[in-house]
Amino acid sequence: MAIASKRHGRDTLRSVLALGVLMVMSGGMANAGEVSEGQILQALTPKKPLTRSLSMTPPPEAATSPTDARFIDTVRNRTTRSLSTGERQQIATIADQRPSIDLEINFDYNSTTIGARAKSAVEALGRALTNPDLKGSTFLLAGYTDAAGPDAYNQTLSERRADAVKHYLVEKFGIAGTDLVTIGYGETRLKKPDAPLDAANRRVQVVNMQNKTASK
Repeated sequence: MAIASKRHGRDTLRSVLALGVLMVMSGGMANAGEVSEGQILQALTPKKPLTRSLSMTPPPEAATSPTDARFIDTVRNRTTRSLSTGERQQIATIADQRPSIDLEINFDYNSTTIGARAKSAVEALGRALTNPDLKGSTFLLAGYTDAAGPDAYNQTLSERRADAVKHYLVEKFGIAGTDLVTIGYGETRLKKPDAPLDAANRRVQVVNMQNKTASK
């Protein structure tokens, strides 16, 4: 009886452990690829200046310089395709210092249509960008492609993808088009350079270019 009881106990323990592993794995899979309005808002909101009690927190982003601010103003009403190579590089340099988030808004192969799976991320983005905490900011929508196809074609496709997200945000959430700067980088900045054809490379990155808060 004692041996049978021990075997039963071990079997029960194995069952509980197996169930626990299954629950953890299922939870991870359910959350894969999902992003919330709160996560986007947190990523795009400029960090506040440090206080003595918060000395261990990350440093705040540098304020947008007057020169950068003037440059951003010059591209606010420009079409995506009118940006020169030099202007694209200057935008990238500024964007590297600003709060940003890569939402991996994936597109179907050779398409500018926002798929059903990605639409929830765009909806969350729209809600975040209309939050009072981000009012008055100018946002960059940067489009990317995978490495399939000619460079020139991918450059145009990335621009069209950024424009597609902008159009959705303007139409669905009433965001001013002048507050959304679109740009395409084609296949020049792969998210997964070791897998150039991976779907993760077909995406749109969002950057808060001017670090403004609800002041208007």
